[in-house]
This record gives sequence, structure tokens and C-alpha cells, in this order.
Amino acid sequence: MGRILLKGSFLLAASFVGAVACTTSSTSSTPSVAPSSAGAPPATIPAAKTVAEPATYGYYDGHIDAMLSTDVSSKSQAVAMHVNYSAALVTQSPAAYPSLYTIVGQAASDQPVVFGSEPGESDYSPLWQEVNVRWNAGATPVLLVKDDQIKELASKGELTIDPTQVVLNCPIVK
Repeated sequence: MGRILLKGSFLLAASFVGAVACTTSSTSSTPSVAPSSAGAPPATIPAAKTVAEPATYGYYDGHIDAMLSTDVSSKSQAVAMHVNYSAALVTQSPAAYPSLYTIVGQAASDQPVVFGSEPGESDYSPLWQEVNVRWNAGATPVLLVKDDQIKELASKGELTIDPTQVVLNCPIVK
């Protein structure tokens, strides 16, 4: 019984120290907004320096890159992807941006996306034109890891490339 009480006291003290440390660090370096005229409590800006977001991995020229999906010009995709719908992206010409190849169909069940560019390339942009790629009947699917590979297989009739009107805001973050 004494051990349980001691353990509980230790946890309570550790929680108190942690709460004080968190409160002190977040309020001492974080500005707050004055209360509104309606008497609402002041809003405190979080002290966090990072935000956890899911990453999507794909290939560019045979190596793996990671991207963050933030916005899309399609309302239905925004809902499905749990990202922002951006009406402003609807007004953008999809063809002005690099291609983000999404391989669709049963033959591509485990195929990651393929990027048409990456940071450091002259045509890189965090805005992408979504391009659907599908294996044609009779073709033998292989892992697609390069945009040039996709274009070559399409020229041989093994793939169908279907550019869409969807613009995505998905920066690559290595």
C-alpha cells in the first residue's frame, strides 16, 4: 500500500512539474491577444514550432521523395483526402505545372505516385497537375519510378496517360 501511495505521489508531482513547465514556456514566449469587447478570454498563440501532417511518398527519377498534401481544386478530392478545398486553384491552368502521376486501376494497387519534378529542378512547383495513369490490357505492369519511364511506356502503348483539370498544392519535403 505504501508503495502505491508513493508511486501515486511521484506521478502527481511529476504531472505538476510538467504542467508548470509547459505553462511557463508557452506563456512566457508566446504573445496573446487582448480580450474582445464581448469579454471573451484572450487567445494565446501556440508555442509549437511544428505540425504533424501525414506525408505521401512517391518516386522521382528512381529515388523516394515525400510530399505534404495541403490544398486541391476538387471539392470531392478535398473531402476524400482530408485537405483544404481551394477555389483559387480552380482558376489556375493545370498544364502550367509539373505532373503528379497517380497510377490507377487494379494493376497498380501498391504503386506510389510518381513526381514530374522535385525541388532544385527548373520546373519545380509545389502546385501540380494531377495526371491519371492506367496500365493497358495485355501490358505487364512494373514498378513505375520515373516520369520518363511513364512517357516511354505510354509511347509503346502499354500505359494510358490522362491529364486532369485538378490542381494540387503538395510541396515536396525531403
